[in-house]
Amino acid sequence: MTEYSVSTIYVSDQIAQEEVNYLLKQEGIRRDKNLDYTCGIYDSNTKLVGTGSCFQSTLRCLAIDKAYQGEGLMNLLVTHLIDYQQARGNAHLFVYTKTESVRFFTDLGFFEIARVGETLVFMENRPNGFRKYLNNLERCSTTYSNVASVVMNANPFTLGHRHLIEEASRSSDLLHLFMVSENASLFPFSVRKKLIQAGTADFNNIIYHETGPYMISTSTFPSYFLKDDQTVIETQALLDIELFTKIAKELAITSRFVGEEPFSTVTNIYNKVMKDRLPESGITYHELPRFAVDEDRISASKIREMIQLGELNAVEKLVPASTFAFLNSPEGAEIIAKIKNSENVIHY
Repeated sequence: MTEYSVSTIYVSDQIAQEEVNYLLKQEGIRRDKNLDYTCGIYDSNTKLVGTGSCFQSTLRCLAIDKAYQGEGLMNLLVTHLIDYQQARGNAHLFVYTKTESVRFFTDLGFFEIARVGETLVFMENRPNGFRKYLNNLERCSTTYSNVASVVMNANPFTLGHRHLIEEASRSSDLLHLFMVSENASLFPFSVRKKLIQAGTADFNNIIYHETGPYMISTSTFPSYFLKDDQTVIETQALLDIELFTKIAKELAITSRFVGEEPFSTVTNIYNKVMKDRLPESGITYHELPRFAVDEDRISASKIREMIQLGELNAVEKLVPASTFAFLNSPEGAEIIAKIKNSENVIHY
């Protein structure tokens, strides 16, 4: 009987990394750009016959050589990754998988959160994780018929973001503002949250929410079993909308406000998908023209680019006073240094 072992594959091991790339390609999987741990299953002849990876609290890029499938190696692989995640403190785990693999992950203790047709299923290893998130969402004691919503990353918070919130707040009785809490931005969530709340402190009908792990950014959405970038973006948008409609039903949300997107391809595709799908769930879609100052349309990407180029003074007219004050603080200086050293500050 063949014996198999599981070993860590380090970034510095170029030979093993090439073997992983070959195996993934052989099994029709695109290597995900966001991985922070990779392992391999080896047979007694040190041949790589399986591989799997993690990124933060997710499992990714799982593949077994077709010649070795049916020997329980996927179970061995996933069990190793779960043990690794738990050893580094990640007890709440997530996986994005094809529909045909749902039963396998169910047997390993994962539960379905949402799915996109026959393309993708989002699962977690807690039976009531998403339900608990929904139950813990802050609610208003008063019942309103006109309840709006805004979802934003705010990297950083600009006058464009504030304009969107102002219009949504003015057009509704109550506004649920969801702040993307995933730390995948140059401005960490703790800072983005502080800037959003400081920049909207004068509105009195806003309830703030953290998205937790149930709204994920494009930069960390897994793409390894989707055929091309367009499909990746559309699938993530559809999954986000599926999750959002569940949240909206819980909070009796009747509308969602977004800003038009002339700059970002990703956000533009998102908006198109939302425009088509939200009305099917009884949610009105409002797309507002991009806010401009002196005919200069504002975007967070452009502001990061200006910061990178050392044009901080020019940023002042494009952000609330609270955001500009932060940028001139010692904590802001650390982020500015990080932006200046970043290879890419533009949101595709």
